[in-house]
Amino acid sequence: MCRIFGFRSVIQSQVHHSLMEADNALGLQSDAHPDGWGVAYYQAGAPHVIKSGAKAMEDALFKKVSGIVSSNTVVAHIRAATEGPVAILNTHPFQYGQWTFAHNGNIKNFGKLRDQLLTEVDPPLRRFILGDTDSELLFHLTLTELQKKLDLEKKVCKIEYLAEAIGKTVNKVTALAGEYSKTDSAPSTETFLTFILTNGPCMVAFHGGKNLYYSTHKQRCPERDSCGYFAPSCESATSSGSVNHLIFSSEPLSGQNVWEPMKPGEIVGVDGLMNLYKG
Repeated sequence: MCRIFGFRSVIQSQVHHSLMEADNALGLQSDAHPDGWGVAYYQAGAPHVIKSGAKAMEDALFKKVSGIVSSNTVVAHIRAATEGPVAILNTHPFQYGQWTFAHNGNIKNFGKLRDQLLTEVDPPLRRFILGDTDSELLFHLTLTELQKKLDLEKKVCKIEYLAEAIGKTVNKVTALAGEYSKTDSAPSTETFLTFILTNGPCMVAFHGGKNLYYSTHKQRCPERDSCGYFAPSCESATSSGSVNHLIFSSEPLSGQNVWEPMKPGEIVGVDGLMNLYKG
């Protein structure tokens, strides 16, 4: 399967450590996930998406991007292909307008179900599905549900709308493909629907069977004496209210961040004001 990473913060930060240097860093895992990589980062409210079909740690572009990207919002992905060949159109993150999406998983019997699932995608969105993966179709299914609640071009999005759209999308997929696996170690042919979705200000993740961890605080922030945004929530857990950062990773990364495992079926995210949501 794939590996995913998401970062949302009140301040622009670099992600080189998470992508290249940490234990379990995304790039280091490309030996087992060699079928392409992608990084989406937001600047001036717009997503910039850089992707390649090459193995991340053997690609000079991945190392360059990982070293220079500084943003409030980043989504990254390395691919181990399950549906669709190794090709840049099949690499994540996928983008539509300001929305980007990265998936770790598989839809069981996708080849047989693709046409039926495709009919559930709104026709104006359907024509933007360019690759062969179940992941890209899953993204557009979610957008189809989300646009019933809001204009996809608007940057202000209630996180409850996202949670509702995700729930309806998962129900549609599992009604056809069967329930998603609740066990990370199940065969890769089973259905797994773990993913990250963001429009820049708002970011959410859904645990659909493949392991996903999140962090909202550190044991001790090394910039606590110099950062103008430092707050008690930077070094203590909170179940509600605002946070200064939210990070998602397929595995806990080394460093000061305190990691919590998500549970199957759980949605975790932040809205544009960095208010934490758990549902």
